[in-house]
Amino acid sequence: MIGRAVFGVALTSALAAMALASKPQMVNDLAVRDGMPQKLSDYGFFQGNAGDQRPVEQVTSYRLNTPLYSDGAEKLRFVYVPSGTIAKAAGADLLDLPVGSALIKTFAFDQGQDRRLIETRVLLHRADGWVALPYKWNAEQSEATLALAGGRVDVTTPTGEAISYRIPNKNQCKECHGLNGAVVPIGPKARNLSREWLSAMVETGRLDMVPEGADVLPQWENRGSASTAAVARAYLDVNCAHCHRPLAGASNSGLDLRWEQDDPHALGVLKRPVAAGRGAGSHLFDIVPGRPDQSILLYRMASDEPGVAMPELGKATVDVEGTEAVRKWIEGMTP
Repeated sequence: MIGRAVFGVALTSALAAMALASKPQMVNDLAVRDGMPQKLSDYGFFQGNAGDQRPVEQVTSYRLNTPLYSDGAEKLRFVYVPSGTIAKAAGADLLDLPVGSALIKTFAFDQGQDRRLIETRVLLHRADGWVALPYKWNAEQSEATLALAGGRVDVTTPTGEAISYRIPNKNQCKECHGLNGAVVPIGPKARNLSREWLSAMVETGRLDMVPEGADVLPQWENRGSASTAAVARAYLDVNCAHCHRPLAGASNSGLDLRWEQDDPHALGVLKRPVAAGRGAGSHLFDIVPGRPDQSILLYRMASDEPGVAMPELGKATVDVEGTEAVRKWIEGMTP
């Protein structure tokens, strides 16, 4: 009887373990909604080794049509929407993600034959607003730990440039993600997400609808089939407009580079800079139609000199492809 009882307990324990193993891993909501978790694995966003970047069932990967340039880094993007909640479309702009949601973005570079994870940035939507937390990956690629002070990592970019890659500190996140004094997401706008991905989110109950104006920014790798203006405007919207817009960090520049802006002067055409300082070089206007080499906008994009280069954060190298896209747009303007 004792042997049978012991066997029964062992069998029950084994069945319980099997059931637990077959159950989808759950994201740790407490970690998302309170405190500052010290390790990326604390959240439960990924299956097994967090370095494998295999999301659990509740976490969905996504991509942007036109991505933000960050020294050529590969970016792995994910969104978590808590069970029992739903994201809401807000026209062509940012998706309205419910409290408890998280946006996860991992930056990686190919170093020789291996992909090396450098950092993961986590945006958490809490009851009192969004909070941004940076995590730095260890050499073993098994864990990323909270790096409130940021950090530096030596990497080689896809173009062969050796740089000291900069992981922003927690406060620097606000410089790009700040709007009217609050931290907000800047990436997942419906206009920059594929209609197929948005439809899949609706079908799985994570999004209420596919809005009008979705999926209108061109796919960067297929930009040759889009108009010159659309490619350049999409690039500026993604790479510059989070600061150069009303109520954002560079609103005092007078530039508004958002996709929806249609006033040429607000976009910089024959607009004199407000406070560019030496960043203007010897140029007089942000954009001179037909003359990109006389335009402050292109001059700053094509520079890697601190105090001149734009954007000020998030890159140490010049985006040759992005600069060329903006150059063609200005060249095509009627003088």
